Amino acid sequence: MALTFTTAGESHGKAVVATLFGFPFGHPLDLERINAQLRRRQQGYGRGGRQRVEQDAVEVISGLRRGVTLGSPITLVVPNRDHRIDLAPALPNVRPGHVDLAGCLKIGSRDARDVLERASARETAGRVAAGAACQDLLAAFGIQVVAHALAIGGVDAALPGALAARIGSDPAAAVAARDAGEFGTLDRAADAALAAAIDRAKAAGDTLGGTVEVIATGLPPGLGSHNHWDQRLDGRLAQALMSIQAIKGVEVGLGAEAARMPGSRVHDPVLPAAPAHGAGPFARAGNNAGGLEGGTTNGELLVVRAHMKPISTLMAPLPTVDLRTGAAAMASTERSDVCAVPAAAIVAECAVALVLAQALLEKTGGDSVAEVRRNLDSYLNTLRNWREP
Repeated sequence: MALTFTTAGESHGKAVVATLFGFPFGHPLDLERINAQLRRRQQGYGRGGRQRVEQDAVEVISGLRRGVTLGSPITLVVPNRDHRIDLAPALPNVRPGHVDLAGCLKIGSRDARDVLERASARETAGRVAAGAACQDLLAAFGIQVVAHALAIGGVDAALPGALAARIGSDPAAAVAARDAGEFGTLDRAADAALAAAIDRAKAAGDTLGGTVEVIATGLPPGLGSHNHWDQRLDGRLAQALMSIQAIKGVEVGLGAEAARMPGSRVHDPVLPAAPAHGAGPFARAGNNAGGLEGGTTNGELLVVRAHMKPISTLMAPLPTVDLRTGAAAMASTERSDVCAVPAAAIVAECAVALVLAQALLEKTGGDSVAEVRRNLDSYLNTLRNWREP
């Protein structure tokens, strides 16, 4: 069975729930890894009041026996402390930039509360829980996924791809460096400028977006497929990232910059010697492709970026309409963040891990971790002996 997942629950419902199907038997699931990711998702400079209410921790209600996966569906529950969905007031004044208006028109409701509770980014707690479980599985096969913030509110913290090699050489050190600050960046050089930008936005009742980058190390070549449009890994990664609330653009490798350059400067020459990293039998002179060619991993570092718009709920609200009367109004305000880019990096990290775990299991097959390992080792051995007749 293919690895899939679902999420359920509303922002002010009793819990957010994620269920993983097709997770192999025999993996000792590290719940602290999941809880650490849930905590990271709630942190960052510019977060709002909800993060002081909720202190997320996962409860596993199916799929484990004595801490080891059974191969059956794994159900992960993240309770909501604030679960007053039935008491929450109506919200007829829709917020520009949110799904409020489009969602209400879709279902015929005059109260955006009926839409926003599910549309809220609170849903990503489920995706982070499921993605962190997949990160734990990938780590057992030497694959690490690390995200960091590149820019917030027009303030650059790093150039795209500039820190990829640093993450690739020591993912654990990169995570420690990122977590040492409040902005999701790998160094502190831009901290003062980032804080000032967020503080200005908060004072103005405004919000800020930014850009995050996700790097995956240890990927073998051959994950994904060139045969079917819906199995191309770049498309699947883009869908996973674009489905995160407020993400408006996704890039792989050079991304949009490649459209401005000639092919001779874009494509990565292939070299006869095997690289020090990766499992492929050949090397690359660069990684402009971001580890993906033709929808398939090529053995280099995977490099993807996601661009996040400013959060839609503003404390200085924009003009809108009252859904009940059609009259002009000012948008409703809800408890919200000024900036959630550092949190978005964690959500993106987990979203990428989900897709990569799916692709790994598609390539290797296997009902158990032991079978996956045998199949992966056999494949890697074939690559290592590529030159043999």
